[in-house]
Amino acid sequence: MDKRPADVYFTDMHTVPMGDSLQTKLRKLMLKAGIGTIDFKDKFVAVKLHFGEPGNLAFLRANYARTVCDLVKELGGKPFVTDCNTLYVGGRKNALNHLETAYQNGYNPFATGVHTLIADGLKGTDDVEVPVPGGEYVKVAKIGRAVMDADIVISLNHFKGHECTGFGGAIKNIGMGCGSRAGKMEMHAAGKPTVNQALCIGCGRCAKICAHDAPRIVDRKATIDHAKCVGCGRCIGVCPKDAITPDFDAANDVLNRKMSEYAVAVLHDRPHFHVSLAIDISPFCDCHAENDVPIVPDIGMFASFDPVAIDRACADAVNRQSPIANSILGKATARHVDHFGTVSPTTDWRSCLEHAEKLGLGTQAYTLHTL
Repeated sequence: MDKRPADVYFTDMHTVPMGDSLQTKLRKLMLKAGIGTIDFKDKFVAVKLHFGEPGNLAFLRANYARTVCDLVKELGGKPFVTDCNTLYVGGRKNALNHLETAYQNGYNPFATGVHTLIADGLKGTDDVEVPVPGGEYVKVAKIGRAVMDADIVISLNHFKGHECTGFGGAIKNIGMGCGSRAGKMEMHAAGKPTVNQALCIGCGRCAKICAHDAPRIVDRKATIDHAKCVGCGRCIGVCPKDAITPDFDAANDVLNRKMSEYAVAVLHDRPHFHVSLAIDISPFCDCHAENDVPIVPDIGMFASFDPVAIDRACADAVNRQSPIANSILGKATARHVDHFGTVSPTTDWRSCLEHAEKLGLGTQAYTLHTL
């Protein structure tokens, strides 16, 4: 792996009357960071982002996605905005609900100028098995098909805190975000779902969809034989009562390492580019149906070809900020080595970056170029 520092480009969120808008600043940032060196001509470009959970208002506005997609089209590419379905029950658990949420939150063709695709299909089962070069925890990742069908991947992410991984940035947006339902289950857990008997109505849809005869209906209630289950997640997708859920039993450091291996699978051997917006830096993930006061003030926009370097640069920038007084961070009485550890003490984001660096995904050493 190249040990030279990676180039990370930065611009703040300041504007002046009659000057550049934030969208213009983002466009200039991407061009300065070298996005124009990618051959976009007639290439399908997956712009991977988070559409926001209903009730959460910390997600990125669709205007930023419009800027990215317009530039890609100018450079000859065929962009689309995309994400995969969620593992948990919520407003993005299947493609229909996911699209409705995306459209309500502004990610529709009128706002972004491109189509919105749910990468792993209607029920989160349309995935591709992708080898993980050098993978220690995952040998074959399960990635949403539309992401793997794309020629180029651009990560546009909202940099914020996260209760399991410390923070969510470029690697989480790609690694966790591009995993299908089965892939997310593999990262979060041992991959074996269970049935909430109180919710189960014994309809048998889980048994019909399973290719391994793992679900059984006994006394009008489903049970899952973990000896037969392969963790594909299809039963979760078809359950009409959301009675089937994964067991979240992976330690946070292992989750971080698996997530970085999934990112390697997605990005290996094809062009990729990363944009991180460190604004509305909420303490927890945008997957929550609510959002809290940002933990630090808005910082700015970052761009780089290196997902490890951009995550490190964003983390360093956040840790240089003073906490917002009325935030979870500002009210904390116990202080840890960094802001993310203070907000979520059981997490260590360094485990993700160290493992990603070990796998050759990028480097934590970076040179910051300020526009």
